[in-house]
Amino acid sequence: MKLKSGRYRHYKGRDYQVIDVARHSETGEWMVVYRTLYGEYDLWVRPLSMFAEEVTVEGKTRPRFTFISEDV
Repeated sequence: MKLKSGRYRHYKGRDYQVIDVARHSETGEWMVVYRTLYGEYDLWVRPLSMFAEEVTVEGKTRPRFTFISEDV
């Protein structure tokens, strides 16, 4: 699965910059490399399957992260 680089919004409202997708060296699992666009601008990784999944909040299903733009 390919993921576009750029700005994404988490379902809780904060924005993140997706840098790229990388493969875990031991498991081969695809991981999303992304940065917070608030606070210390920390760098994080999350399994692609989790990044791209839908979550149910208050009975409504929505994407965990939604693509906003290619610009950060």
